[in-house]
Amino acid sequence: MSDIQIIDLTPENIADYGVCGYKDIKKHLELRRKIEWFNEYYPKGLRIKALISIKGGYQGMLEYIPGKYAHRPVNADGYMFIHCIFVGFKNEFKAKGYASSMLDECIKEAKRENMKGVAVVTRKGSFMADKQIFLKKAFVPVDQAKPDFELLTLKFNENAKNPSFKKNEVNTAQYSNGLTIFRSPQCPYSEKNVNAILETAKKMNIKTNLIDLKDADSVQKVPCAFGTFCIIYNKEVISYHPISNTRFENIMKTKQAV
Repeated sequence: MSDIQIIDLTPENIADYGVCGYKDIKKHLELRRKIEWFNEYYPKGLRIKALISIKGGYQGMLEYIPGKYAHRPVNADGYMFIHCIFVGFKNEFKAKGYASSMLDECIKEAKRENMKGVAVVTRKGSFMADKQIFLKKAFVPVDQAKPDFELLTLKFNENAKNPSFKKNEVNTAQYSNGLTIFRSPQCPYSEKNVNAILETAKKMNIKTNLIDLKDADSVQKVPCAFGTFCIIYNKEVISYHPISNTRFENIMKTKQAV
């Protein structure tokens, strides 16, 4: 019997396994908000595949949803949209083909649902999967967004219209006064450190506006391709993904010194 299983998280069992390394529902507000969000979107087609090791516990996951409800600023209606994928809190579980197996499950489901294909946003670095794993599955780049995001798709029907990024970058002009922070419970890491960042901004006398994104429609209007987290300071995006309070403080010291 294999030590690894790919299981489907459901509203009934998600609290037993946790998400993204958060396991204690009483301790972690991030997990409670993620579960509430999961329960809301599960009836709309949201699915999470969890990679569970008998010996090592939770070691990875794949999250996807019909593109209409994608928590990224994309036009992807009719596609299955992948929010995130990762494998291996421990190195021994990496490079074993588990991510590929989870992707296969997503592709099969998209075909069963008669969708146009599967789409995903990629980027090098933290918080998003590198595109290489998708290129191996015959995904192809179809669009780009600042600064280095790519939208990839695996189409089942070559005549179908490609998904695309919503062109929201111009909207940064309306965030010209101080600091604006966007966050959504889709990514539990977008909850972490925000309170500390708000306290630091207060100490630095920076006017701050926190926008909690309530649904897919509001996320799709965010002027950053990550969607579920973004920090703008005086019209400029200064972080495209969740950052630590220390990183934020260093950025702001540099900005204020100019």
